[in-house]
Amino acid sequence: MLFNKLGLSAELLRAVDEQGYQQATPIQQQAIPLILEGRDVLAGAQTGTGKTAGFTLPLLQRLQHGTANRRKIRALVLTPTRELAAQVGDSVRSYGRHLPFRTAVIYGGVSINTQIAKLRKGVDVIVATPGRLLDHLQQRTIDLSAVELLVLDEADRMLDMGFIRDIRKVLKVLPRERQNLLFSATFSNDIRRLANDLLDSPTEIQIAVNGKPADRINQIVYPVDRQRKRELLSHKIGAENWRQVLVFTRTKHGANRLATQLEADGLKSTAIHGNKSQSARL
Repeated sequence: MLFNKLGLSAELLRAVDEQGYQQATPIQQQAIPLILEGRDVLAGAQTGTGKTAGFTLPLLQRLQHGTANRRKIRALVLTPTRELAAQVGDSVRSYGRHLPFRTAVIYGGVSINTQIAKLRKGVDVIVATPGRLLDHLQQRTIDLSAVELLVLDEADRMLDMGFIRDIRKVLKVLPRERQNLLFSATFSNDIRRLANDLLDSPTEIQIAVNGKPADRINQIVYPVDRQRKRELLSHKIGAENWRQVLVFTRTKHGANRLATQLEADGLKSTAIHGNKSQSARL
């Protein structure tokens, strides 16, 4: 289905077109009309299915057609990690480039004073990790009393990382009347309990199948001696002209060592892990 069949505004369709998209993915086809109707949604969708646009586009349109209050935060997106928060924030800015909304991304590891200064100027959409958001609430540097839309992105990961208490603390300060969207790759019993507490008569969308990769992912196994893994990796990258490669290693030290080895092979590489500062990770 084409994006222009989903009921999105001209400003959003222009931004989607500028991003090079025309066909909506299954999660976008199902979620966007429901969110535009103001429904609470419980969606099962993995990374790689287009879920971020699936909630970002209708979120922006709901704000577009709502009661404007430029000094109040009207939408809040909670994510489990700093990197995901930054990624979602980029999507909100990209899709909202032709709309007058301001977005702030709130997470730890960087100066809280810079974030406070931005909040004071007035923000419409906040993308945040739970810990730093609670810091702002405790310091009374953020006001969530006018939030109209709440999104929990990758809710299963947030529960796995122990954020359930933080999430419940945030929920206590939000208005009772709001639209809620919960996205999760899996629907565990804990997710179901959270959904029961959070969502009001939700519509359930199930794109993800537990244990199944996203449709566009092919999985291949290469049996190889441990000593030759790096050699095989370098060969595949060079021989098949892979332009963007994400490699997972078991340890932080292993990530550093592999990046150095790949650089020696003539492949531009870098390592990212929790021992690096947030500025280095960015």
